[in-house]
Amino acid sequence: MSQILIVGSGLFGAVFAHEAAEAGNKVTVIEKRNHIAGNIYTKEVDGIQVHEYGAHIFHTSNKKVWDYVHRFAEFNRYTNSPVANYKGQMYNLPFNMNTFNEMWGVKTPQEALAKINEQRQEMAGKEPRNLEEQAISLIGRDIYEKLIKGYTEKQWGRPCTELPAFIIKRLPVRLIYDNNYFNDDYQGIPIGGYTKMVEKMLDHPNITVKLNTDFFDNKEEYLKSYDKVVYTGMIDKFFDYKLGELEYRSLRFETEEKNVGNYQGNAVINYTDAETPYTRVIEHKYFEFGKGDKDKTIITREYPADWHRGDEPYYPVNNDCNNQLYAKYAELAKKQDKVIFGGRLGQYKYYNMDQVIEAALNAVHNEFGD
Repeated sequence: MSQILIVGSGLFGAVFAHEAAEAGNKVTVIEKRNHIAGNIYTKEVDGIQVHEYGAHIFHTSNKKVWDYVHRFAEFNRYTNSPVANYKGQMYNLPFNMNTFNEMWGVKTPQEALAKINEQRQEMAGKEPRNLEEQAISLIGRDIYEKLIKGYTEKQWGRPCTELPAFIIKRLPVRLIYDNNYFNDDYQGIPIGGYTKMVEKMLDHPNITVKLNTDFFDNKEEYLKSYDKVVYTGMIDKFFDYKLGELEYRSLRFETEEKNVGNYQGNAVINYTDAETPYTRVIEHKYFEFGKGDKDKTIITREYPADWHRGDEPYYPVNNDCNNQLYAKYAELAKKQDKVIFGGRLGQYKYYNMDQVIEAALNAVHNEFGD
């Protein structure tokens, strides 16, 4: 039996903790926040499960992962169908026949394709040098200007002409009337919220959870005291930024209760113009089909932000420069025999939830076998 410390109670940490405990190890999970579940934490307000750190919709084509999460939660049939608001004009997402009809009045796939191909001609014979040119080469100027440019510039905090083309290698274009954002086989949200799901993962006699506990307050002591440490925080911070800072994007959330039963009529509306300072507004009750207080609703505006030390990091900025720096940190990580680095921050990788779970299960397999 090993003594294992898990740093962070998000998905990677919770899955690893559960599996390690099932394998007979004594597991301690420490979490610097005052709650479990990391960024997928949900909190009930007015009978509504509020996604405290932005919208999280579970989707996967990996049946093993889908079956795994069903051990801890029942999922509803929520389908992600966001709407884009560009200066008051509403467009369905992802780009599909509804979008093209709203944009150009076209009614058939042939008409839509002809319009897209006509607009792509602007980049004919040219190699895209940046995100703007890449987007126009894929979808044309109208959709780029109205539905990509402002949103992307807010997200990344810089002009599309200064962003690398590889960020959008492809764009989903559907010549059918279908607003389902994801192509995955399975999709939904845990009934009762993600926090309940993570609670079940951590509800094991071999697991102890300590909240409001920062790894860095006693880092050396923790590394000495445990047989294995699973670290899900920022990899550059673990090494005291000694090779330099990796770049992250942060987010700021503005949540409010409204005394109306229905504020915007959809779970997610993206604001794609440059003038609106936030990227999207989430109306949480529609993740559960309007469940909750019929006279109240909870909305959250999401503002992208530059990251500075002390801020919460949300997204790694996986450009060439950062990836090269991460590779150097990954070499240092290999020399840490006791430490497993996991999750978005520990592996400096943009993971979806199903990918985090798969990576955690793989890490467990590598450590303990089947």
